[in-house]
Amino acid sequence: MKEERYTVLMSVYYKEKPAYLKTSIESMLNQTIPPDEFVIVKDGPLSKELDAVIDTFIDKHPGLFTIIENKVNLGLGPALAKGILASRNSLIARMDSDDYSVNTRCEKQLKEFEKDSALEMVGTFEAEFIDNIENVISIHSVPETDSEIRKFMRRRCAVLHPTVMYKKQSVIDSGNYQDVHLYEDYDLFARMVLEHNTKTYNIQENLYYIRTSEDFFKRRGGLKYAQTVLKFKWGQYKKGYMSLKDFILSGFGQAVVCLMPNSMRKWFYMTFLR
Repeated sequence: MKEERYTVLMSVYYKEKPAYLKTSIESMLNQTIPPDEFVIVKDGPLSKELDAVIDTFIDKHPGLFTIIENKVNLGLGPALAKGILASRNSLIARMDSDDYSVNTRCEKQLKEFEKDSALEMVGTFEAEFIDNIENVISIHSVPETDSEIRKFMRRRCAVLHPTVMYKKQSVIDSGNYQDVHLYEDYDLFARMVLEHNTKTYNIQENLYYIRTSEDFFKRRGGLKYAQTVLKFKWGQYKKGYMSLKDFILSGFGQAVVCLMPNSMRKWFYMTFLR
């Protein structure tokens, strides 16, 4: 396969655990086709321990890392928008600062871009784990083909954010990341897929391990979260990204789940959304 250059894009903030960050960065450096640029956005001041982890990698890999430092925490959307603009390669692979990528992830994504030059974004499945990757509690699957992704996107996000590799210019042409609380990814991907006709494909294989915890379902509950869901999806409806029926089923459906007792919400996620 023709080797392609690509950038890894990661945002880090002060609450991250140094051991998780180390594992995450290493998993991308150990790719069968490694990146030739690694952009890290420090979203606000970090702890000394987190800075030490990053500095160690910079020392070991001179010229590989591009570091962007925000004086204050801007949030994930604005932080990643800066990283997109700073990336020197046309292909960018997202990575979260506490997760783990299978070492063949990027090679398989690059192969998809090589097979179809019209592709602009490629995602994968992700395995949700607690504590270590041997303790997988669920597999998050998503539709495969571009047409299936477009249909699915009108009710739920059809691309798993930290798994994606996308073309820099496609992200910029679609308006880049914006400051949309909790929905930075869905907001961007809806604009890319439904408005700008970004051709997208999801590899039907788990190539990414996403860290979760027992608090995962609690964080997705409550009145405030339900209000955020309805506000975001109403905005999607007003933009024409979903029909009124889609809004009612998706928006109010998710809001009801937010208001369920935590045990029932966990059962619903694990039974119907994974």
